[in-house]
Amino acid sequence: MNRRSFLEMVGLAGGSAAVYQMMNVMGLAAPSTYTQPSLGTGGQGKKVLILGGGLAGMVSAYELQKAGYEVQILEYRNIAGGRCWTIRPGDEYTELGGDKQVCRFDKGQYLNPGPWRVPHNHQAYQHYAREFGVKLEVFPMINHNAYIHRESGTKQRQGQLMIDMQGHVSELLAKAVNQKALDQAVSTEDKGKLLEALKGWGLLDKNYAYSKSLATSFYRGYDRDPGARLEPGTPSTPIALDAILKEDLWTDLNTGLLYEFHSTIFEPVGGMDALAKAFENRVGRFITYRARVTGIKQDASGVTATYEDASGATKTATGDYCICTIPLSILSQIPMTGVEPKLVDAIKKVPYGPSFKAGVQYKRRFWEQDEAIYGGVTYTDQTMALMSYPANNYNSKGKGVVLGAYMFGPDAVKFTGMTPEARLKEVVRQNTVIHPQAEKEFDNGISVGWHRVPWALGCYGLYSDSTREQYYPTLSALHDRFILAGEHISYWNAWQEGALLAGVTAVDMIHQAASKA
Repeated sequence: MNRRSFLEMVGLAGGSAAVYQMMNVMGLAAPSTYTQPSLGTGGQGKKVLILGGGLAGMVSAYELQKAGYEVQILEYRNIAGGRCWTIRPGDEYTELGGDKQVCRFDKGQYLNPGPWRVPHNHQAYQHYAREFGVKLEVFPMINHNAYIHRESGTKQRQGQLMIDMQGHVSELLAKAVNQKALDQAVSTEDKGKLLEALKGWGLLDKNYAYSKSLATSFYRGYDRDPGARLEPGTPSTPIALDAILKEDLWTDLNTGLLYEFHSTIFEPVGGMDALAKAFENRVGRFITYRARVTGIKQDASGVTATYEDASGATKTATGDYCICTIPLSILSQIPMTGVEPKLVDAIKKVPYGPSFKAGVQYKRRFWEQDEAIYGGVTYTDQTMALMSYPANNYNSKGKGVVLGAYMFGPDAVKFTGMTPEARLKEVVRQNTVIHPQAEKEFDNGISVGWHRVPWALGCYGLYSDSTREQYYPTLSALHDRFILAGEHISYWNAWQEGALLAGVTAVDMIHQAASKA
């Protein structure tokens, strides 16, 4: 059993509070510890070399230059942002292996192939979004009108499943209370209160049964909605408990209980790269673009990076200190001298999680027009894993782009190994299993398999309990004049928050060391 499945079971039994407590115990839900840097001055005459122009690198440069440090960023691409990336019409992307894709979305449409949500409790992100005026809109992670789907053909609205599961469990517990099965744990007074609570919470009838009625339909929805005059509505039939359990439909109900997904969740208006662009506007003058780092050397006086520029020429850049935000999947292949062997070894011990995303543009927004799904996520046991519907431009008559697939693990590796054309064909086929309109309404699409992204070679740093314990302290430490930053140097792996926190803490640690020196 993996962690997510275990936490889903905890949530089903004890609710979101239990999930949050368990995640804290497991070290998975440490709240964002962001505090605004206050370096003052004192950086004059000192230079910090930053490798990588993602969020970790740019937030480091932004805070350091305010304190008077000279900064230089070496960035592999011709734009900054790293995995904080948005693909728009006309953008070209060539992956490892040479396959080139051109985004043919209509104007205003886009895909966020990397991060696609901003939880409310990501305080570093929220701070810089406020400071830079980055506009956010609500991302509805949970939509009760979206589906839970199984390849057997089962397709149920999430809200109906949630109410039915709640009703069936309440009925079973009420029966246990009435049969005195809980007498040792519940007092006579509490027994009455518990039965009353179960009756209301589980929508039970006078016999403590969860059944088809106008009362239950008021929560789970009707077969025919109420109208005017003498039209009370036609009650809907609950899904049987054995059907919910047989196909594990309940496993997708707990997503909203996970700490990261508590409302409200956001996305930047117009694309996830909005914060990256805001940083780039402020620190772009310090960035050397198209600089591929080929070697790193540390000595008593500082750190030197050897890099290849856009023309293919070999050049060097130096700093009194160095913040390296290059993903470990890439850094492990770069020769390093003068750096502690245990750090070099630790860098090689953390693999990167495989992930795959496909953005599909459809000719019309049939999920809204035909099925009343406005935002949110549909879950399936097909390899595509989920569909996420756009959280903006509701009821527009034009085209729309859905996240047609988002997967991890072996399925992501399999899709990443396919040609872009074959990937898209299979994604649309699986979308059509859930939405029969998809095949007819398909327009175009684009996909990203993160193990083929040249500047990342994977989605995020993937720790096990043993690697976190054995290597993470070494990766997190300042090594003389050299320190790592990025989402992989945080407990918020795969989130922008982790990159920002790692960058800010690296700045603090270097400033303290420089001040002492």
